[in-house]
This record gives sequence, C-alpha cells and structure tokens, in this order.
Amino acid sequence: MSHVRIEGLTKRFAGKPPAIAVDDLSLEIEPGEFIVLLGPSGCGKTTTLRCLAGLETPDEGRISLGDQTVLDAHGKINLPPNKRRIGMVFQSYALWPHMTVRRNIGYPLRTRRVAREQARTRIEEAAELVDCSALLDRYPAQLSGGQQQRVALARGLAAQPDLVLFDEPLSNLDARLRDQVRAQLHELHARLGFTAVFVTHDQSEALALGDRLAIMRAGRIEQLGTPERVFEEPATEYVAGFIGMSNRLPLRRQGEGWGLADQPGTDDPSGAAGQTGTAGQPGATGQAVAHELPVPRSHSEISARLRPDDLRLCPAEEEPPDHGVGLPAEVVDAQFGGRHMDVVVTVAGNRLHARAPLTGKPWARSLSRGQRVTAWFAKDAAIYYDADGVRTATHAPAAAVGA
Repeated sequence: MSHVRIEGLTKRFAGKPPAIAVDDLSLEIEPGEFIVLLGPSGCGKTTTLRCLAGLETPDEGRISLGDQTVLDAHGKINLPPNKRRIGMVFQSYALWPHMTVRRNIGYPLRTRRVAREQARTRIEEAAELVDCSALLDRYPAQLSGGQQQRVALARGLAAQPDLVLFDEPLSNLDARLRDQVRAQLHELHARLGFTAVFVTHDQSEALALGDRLAIMRAGRIEQLGTPERVFEEPATEYVAGFIGMSNRLPLRRQGEGWGLADQPGTDDPSGAAGQTGTAGQPGATGQAVAHELPVPRSHSEISARLRPDDLRLCPAEEEPPDHGVGLPAEVVDAQFGGRHMDVVVTVAGNRLHARAPLTGKPWARSLSRGQRVTAWFAKDAAIYYDADGVRTATHAPAAAVGA
C-alpha cells in the first residue's frame, strides 16, 4: 500500500490549438484507498491513469508514490513504468498469447528479477486470490473472457505493487460476467487493502467499487467525494446528469412562482412544444410547478434534475398524491422491463424517462405511444441548478402548487 500525491498535473497533446487532456489536476489518495475516476470519453481520466503509470509524459506537475517522487516535470524526473512499483489491469486483458497463464502472471516478477522460488510462490498465491489456480497451465485462447480478466488481475497483483491501476477492466465482459468480476474485485480489495485507481464511464461500477469518486470534466475534477455523497448531493448539473439524474426540467420564474420554460425546436409528438399551461387543466403540456422554490430571487431560470426512478406516472384523469408535483405528459415509448415499464414521455417538449412499477398497477402494461398521462414527482426528489449549472437547493419547496 502506498500514499499517492498528484500535484498540478497537466498534459497537452500537440495540435492547433493544442488539446489539454489533463488540466492542473491535484489529488491525494490514502494508503489502501480505492479511487474511481468517472466520466465520459474525452474527460481526461485515462490520460491521468497513463501519467500515473508512466505511459504518458506530462507537461507539468509532480507525482509521488509513498516517499518516492516518480515524476517532477520541473525537476526532470520521470521514472519508467518498471521503476514505479505499480500493477496495471487493462481493458483488453493484454495477455501474451504464446505464454501460459502461469507465465503471464509471472511476467512482472521476471522483469523485477524476483528469485525463481519466490516468484513461483507469488504466482500461485495470486492465482488462488482470483480463483484461477486450475488454469495455470492453459493458454489465453483456452480461456473465457471472465477467466482472462481474472488472470490479468492476478498479474497486476503478483508483484505486490504499491499501486494498482485499472483501465476500464470490465467493459469487454458481458453483463453477467461484469457483475460477477466486479463483486470479486470488491471482495478482493476488502481482503487485501491495496491502493487502487480505477477508470470507468459506468456509474454502477463506480458506485459499487469506489471509496471515493472523482467525477472528471475537461481534464479537471468536477466533484470528489464518497459514492453516497456524490449520488445524493451532486454539486453541479454536469455531475447530476452523469450520476443518473437524466431527467431535466428547465424552469422560468413566472411572477411569484415557477413554470416550465419554453423549449422551441424540440421534438414534441403532440405538436405543443414551447407552450405552458395551468395546473390541473387536462391536456395542458406544462403548468405552474411551484411557488416557493429555495432559490435566490436573483435567479430567473433554473433547472430541476430527477432520476427516472423518481418520476412516477398515473392515468391522466387521476390526481397525483398530495406530496407530488404533477405534469401533464404524453407517452412516446414504453418498454417492458420485468417488474416495471421503462417509459419515455414528453412534457412541454422535454423528453423525460420514467420507470413505472407493474406491481399493483396493471394499467402501466398497456401504455402506448400518444397516450395522455400525468407525470409526477415527490417534492423532495428534485435537485435544482442555476444557469451556470451550480446546485442552488437540495430539495423541492415545502409549498408547491399544481399537484
């Protein structure tokens, strides 16, 4: 285990203008901590990982592993990967096809010139950790994808590195194997306590594995915190959208209250995009949403973010519960999801995703395109962001109208 410190890391790629992949990034990782770098393609997470590994040369910054400085751009220090005491698990497994599993796992030990008997012991210990002891004499072509990934993990741990780096290691596995290997990795980290940096674009992986999540955007960390904190209190609208709050309702101040903002040019099957209606009027495409949002009066426009699980549906003629904010909506698509229906609706030209439980609600099975429904959400389910995408309030107001 090793303490990791990244200070002012910057990496540019040549071009006109140059592309800044990592932008003055600083991060401290405690010994035994599992940090997840989460974000979409192009946000800088993999480049950051490659800089840690020594596979990229940063333009600026400093990296320390324990008491050893492995990179200092100003001091002209840049240790090669084999001098950094790291293990790395790649997306593509990267196993040598002409080597047995035993030799693949032992490869980093040979490069470090570990004595043969000690290497044999470490290989067998690493193989046992990931449940592939019976595969040691096979070749990669004789293994399934899940088995190959477990071998790659054993190789990354065999040399007992100070830091283990994971570059989207589960993305090539099918859904069942992905869940299985993810659970095994979580258990393995709990047992061994190695320090790790894990790169992914999958929020479910990040939430399950990370001690802390670093949500990245344009080469910087947008939010850093525990999975619970990031999930429940996304600091910016960018983070909210990436962590699962995919539903966005633009709101505009209307007198003392708030209403749905116009959405010109959106694809609204009802042909009513941009209109706003009044609470409780059947067939209206929008409505006054609330009076007393906990937002400074200086804001004239905000956006509300909701998760699909928090957006409920009921028949158009029904009123939502007293604690809910209701919005007239029209069904665009409905897909069977087992115990629920995954439904896309439009509200005043805004496409929203809802998950309608089927238990006790047989009407949801027959939802069809063009059907009028009421979309509603509990007042404490939404999080609000200002025009700059910064969170202004955590919960909906105590007094809402139009439900």
